[in-house]
Order: sequence, then C-alpha cells, then structure tokens
Amino acid sequence: SFVTHSCTRSPPHLTHSLEFTPVNKKVLCSEMAFTPSVLQQSSSSTTTTTTRAAICASSSSSKKSSNLAVRRTSRGRKVTATVMASSSNKVEPAIIIGGGRVGQALFDMGVEGDVIVKRDDEFPSSPSSGPIFVCTRNDVLETVIEKTPANRREDLIFMQNGYLDSFLQSKGLEKNTQALIYFAVAKFGEKPTDGVTSVNPEGLTAVTGKWSDQVAARFHNGDLSCHVKDAAKYRASMLEKLIWISAFMLVGAQHPGATVGDVATTHKSEVEGLIKELVQGVADINDVTFEAGTLERLLAYADSVAHFPTAVKEFEWRNGFFYNLSTQTMQQSKDDPFPKHTAMLKAINAI
Repeated sequence: SFVTHSCTRSPPHLTHSLEFTPVNKKVLCSEMAFTPSVLQQSSSSTTTTTTRAAICASSSSSKKSSNLAVRRTSRGRKVTATVMASSSNKVEPAIIIGGGRVGQALFDMGVEGDVIVKRDDEFPSSPSSGPIFVCTRNDVLETVIEKTPANRREDLIFMQNGYLDSFLQSKGLEKNTQALIYFAVAKFGEKPTDGVTSVNPEGLTAVTGKWSDQVAARFHNGDLSCHVKDAAKYRASMLEKLIWISAFMLVGAQHPGATVGDVATTHKSEVEGLIKELVQGVADINDVTFEAGTLERLLAYADSVAHFPTAVKEFEWRNGFFYNLSTQTMQQSKDDPFPKHTAMLKAINAI
C-alpha cells in the first residue's frame, strides 16, 4: 500500500498549492539517481503551501501528512511557467512513478492533472489513461509492474540505464515505450541539464514505442532534446549507451579513484580498446548496425560528465549482458568475443 503522499495538479479554484522558488543550478551527474522527496506543509486559514525549501527539508511534520494529496494550482508553476505557456497543450497528464530527482523533474515539465507517486505507493486511479513514466531503479521494476493494473501496463514507460530487453520480454512488455536518457538532474528540484556534446550538439536522448511523442513533448517542455526513433535504431542507440557505461565504469574500476575524465584521458587507450571490442562483438552476435562514429560519440559524452566517479554496479543490467554473451559463446566451444571485458571483470573479482 502507499506509504507516502501523492502530488497532483488541479484547477486554480482548489485551495492547495505548491510554490517553487528557483535555485542555483550546478551540473552534472551522468546516471539517473532517485532520492526520496519530502514535503513539509505550512498552513494558513485558506491555503496549504509547499515551498522548494520545504521539499528539500525533512521534518516530523512531513510524516504526519503521509496520506495527504497535495494539489498544485496554476500559481505554483513559477519555475517553468514560460516554457509551459508555449507547449502545455501538447503534453497529456501522466502518472510519474518515482519521487526522486528525475521523477520530480518530469513532474515540473508537465501539466495540470499529472500525478507523482513513490514506488511503494498504490497505483493511482487518476488519470485513468495516458503515459506512465517509471523513474525508479532497475531492482524495483518487478514490483512497479505488479502494482500496475493489467490494463495499464502497456502504458508504462521505462527510462532506466542498462539492458532491459530480456526482462521486459519475460513480462510481456517488450513493445512498451523506452526512453534513453542523456540528461542529468544534479539536485532534487533543479532543472535538468541536457547531455549535449561537442559531437552531438543536437542531443542524444531518444525514445521509441507507443508514447514516444508524449515523452518528446514533455522533454521539449523542459527545454530538453529528444529524438523519436524506430525500434531498430533505438536498439542500436541503447546498446551504444550500454557499451559506454559498461566500458567506462569497468576501466575506471581497474584504477581506484578514477573519474570518467581520468578514464577518457589517462586511461584512454584502455577504454578505446574495450569499446571497440564491445561494439564489434555486439554487432556480430546481435546483428546490430551502429551509426558511424560510435567511439567519437562516446568519448565526447565522457567529456560532458568528466567529474563523475566510476564503479561497476547493477551488474545484472550492465556488464552482465556482455559476460552472459561471453559465457554462451564459449559454451559452444567458440572463442570469447569479449576477452578484454572478461579479463577486467576477473581483475576486480566481479566474476
């Protein structure tokens, strides 16, 4: 059952509102991270207002309102009012699952009627149709799917890092909308920073599936790039980002304390060799055609998140994809398609 509040947007005549005060922005983090949001209320005789400071604060009073629906009026859209005015008619109300940085950012890009809930909350009854953005960690996706009514599961939009295809196929959701996120939210409540690079100034964020146009409309509403792709082109882009995160994190793990920038400079030859190996192996085994310039694109993206730390994590969803291909291939008495990758995993006792 829902253990926290839900947030909804509603017409101006209601007496609850959220007012946001812009905060200073400082970039960047390269991965989605989801931290609990906390709402603290201050009451008056006519309104209940939640400020940006209260959202970032934790207090005992927030626990008392765990089942309270906080409604936002049109007066509460101070941060994104200008953007919303030009494109809000293109964005449909949505359910957003995940109350962390990315979930709140999507809520701030949206329209009246949006609902944001925590991952442990019960599925909301309204809106009864439309997109459902899943902004949670990979390890709770099964729980999110189970809590979603069967007739609404086709509306789930998966935005996680890593290889999701096998998992989604096991749930009968392989045709669902997926989004490849190349923007970052440095702190809860801040506006996202688009992951544009010197090689791709048009941005790299992409989406495919039923709700592609709605995902793109919402992202554009937040001044973010988004490219709608067919399934085949999206899959190549998804595998390319999987190669980036798996290669940079694994090479970095060989050198404790290394940042993404360190990998791209001091250990450039190592990461380039690993990227080339992974690209070639995936292209051969999975019959994927990557667009020309993969290495240049991935190195340029590393420059945009150079300060980010490195670590091998979420193995099942990331490096585990390549290790499974190695294992399956060698079981057929063939050579390991990813010998560098396997050796690096062994060097850090990941396998």
